[in-house]
Parts: sequence; structure tokens; C-alpha cells
Amino acid sequence: MKLIILGAPGSGKGTQAKFIAKDYGIPQISTGDLLRNAIKDGSELGLKVKKVMNTGKLVPDDIVLLLLKERLNQRDCENGFILDGYPRNLTQAEDLEKITNILLVINIEVDHGLVIERITGRRTCKKCGAIFHVKYNPPKDDETCDKCNGSLYQRGDDTEETVKKRLLTYKNETIPLIKQYERQGILKTLKSDGTIDEMRLKVGTLLKATFSHKS
Repeated sequence: MKLIILGAPGSGKGTQAKFIAKDYGIPQISTGDLLRNAIKDGSELGLKVKKVMNTGKLVPDDIVLLLLKERLNQRDCENGFILDGYPRNLTQAEDLEKITNILLVINIEVDHGLVIERITGRRTCKKCGAIFHVKYNPPKDDETCDKCNGSLYQRGDDTEETVKKRLLTYKNETIPLIKQYERQGILKTLKSDGTIDEMRLKVGTLLKATFSHKS
């Protein structure tokens, strides 16, 4: 079960990836985690990653690919994996084909107006990091965390202007990627228009239908 999950910021793809990882016993792999772990481990690649990130630049694709290849060769990936946040463009997709074969790409489609509402309504605790939402998961007090009484704030990248820019970037990068996977016949698009649990059911139904006949 080798999967990719695609989705715009605020689509809930990360949450669904966690559910898949738990339900099927496969690791959820994100490039962000790979980069952080490489730095923590202090490996040769990790030192290169740290040097690049300290300059504020993006880590080159060839380094990310090497880290990903190492990760996919680990034992817990023998029965599959789910890639969350990679690939982001056609070049990365072509690189990925050199090291593994993807069986299914799940594209979570969500209305951009809903994404803006989801992200701009988030409030984060300065003390414990708990996340609330002014509409979907409001705290008892607008400015105070229910868990630790810390102060709540809106992250700088959760403003409407920033979210719109992120959505435009995602659209420009990902549409060619979606078309590529459509041509390969491995893309399945699911509309995210309900609750988290309803979306989990949609994803589970898709996975059962796709892999029930495969060993």
C-alpha cells in the first residue's frame, strides 16, 4: 500500500494521513519530519540540511530525495507508506518514480472559501500549543486556553491574505501534478465537504475498494 495524499493547506490531508497510518499500520512520511530528523541525527546529510535551512533557503530536491530513499528502505515501510506533502511538483514526482512505485494518489478537494474559514479561525495556545477554532472548536473563553489557561493567539501565517497566497501557490504547483497522476490512472479525488469522521469513512471506503483484491 504505497500512497500519496494531496490537498491544499487546510484541506485536512494531514489528519486523514494520520488516520490511514493508524488504521493500516503504515508510516506517515512528511519531508518536514525527514529534514528535522536528519538535523537531529547529525548525519552528513543532516549537516547539509542544517546549513541550507540556516540560510533560509529551500533544501535542494536531490538532498530531499536521498533522505526519502533512506526512509523508504527502513523496515516499517515494507508493507507500504503514505507520503504527506511530497511530491509538490512534477520534478519531484519524476524523482520519486526513480526510487519507488506509487499505487494510489488520494487528492482531497476542498472549497477554497472553506479553507480560508478553517485556517483564519484557528487560535493557538502560546503556552501548550493546543489549537482551537472560533467556529468549529471554540474555547470557553475567547482569549484563554481550556487546557492550561495560556493565552490564545492567531498565527501570523493564518491571516486571510497569507492563506490566499498559499492557496494560489498550491494551485499553480499541484494542478500539473494532478493531471500527471490522472494520466497514469492512479489518482482518486475525494470531496472534503463534511466532518472529519465523514471524510475518514470516504477514505477508508476508497482504500478497501482499491486494495481488497491485492495481497
